[in-house]
Amino acid sequence: MPIENSRIEGFYKLSVSERRELLARIAELSDEQVNAWANSGELDEESADRMIENVVGTYSLPIGVATNFVIDGSHYAIPFVLEEPSVVAAASNMAKRCLANGGFISDNDDPVMIGQIQVVGCGDPSGAMDSIMAAKEELISNCNEVDPILVKFGGGCRDLSARVIETGSGPMVIVHIHVDCRDAMGANAVNTMAE
Repeated sequence: MPIENSRIEGFYKLSVSERRELLARIAELSDEQVNAWANSGELDEESADRMIENVVGTYSLPIGVATNFVIDGSHYAIPFVLEEPSVVAAASNMAKRCLANGGFISDNDDPVMIGQIQVVGCGDPSGAMDSIMAAKEELISNCNEVDPILVKFGGGCRDLSARVIETGSGPMVIVHIHVDCRDAMGANAVNTMAE
């Protein structure tokens, strides 16, 4: 949840209800959002507050908030739902240490995964590689026919490359398909295309 300043001095010393009230004010949360944190499970807030740090409610497990996070120049309070002690405190502590240097900066690569196909026992590996590369566009098109839903959402096979490597058991043609998986994990799509 975005907040103006994630450095909340003494947050851990507040009671559960005081933490909730403070977060409601600084994160401009509605009563409905705050009430969603209220005891909503079998675990009472007093027990939850002894299990992890910075508890603001329960979700059949304690809900804690890590403080001190600045990500890409914006302050955040990061909710955690877990039963493990020290995780929220450790995250808050590390974020506090990073705060002195501007916090965290996010960056991401294109969501491209590589599927590898190894061709062994080929009499003419260079010729096989040349044939594969000559059929590159057709092979990419065939890969994309396998997963029309991924293509519909802007993903799909983007590129194909091949090379010959020497191994202890002879030359091998290595083919890589480069698949834009979008928001999917991609393993199934890449494996199916490679097959």
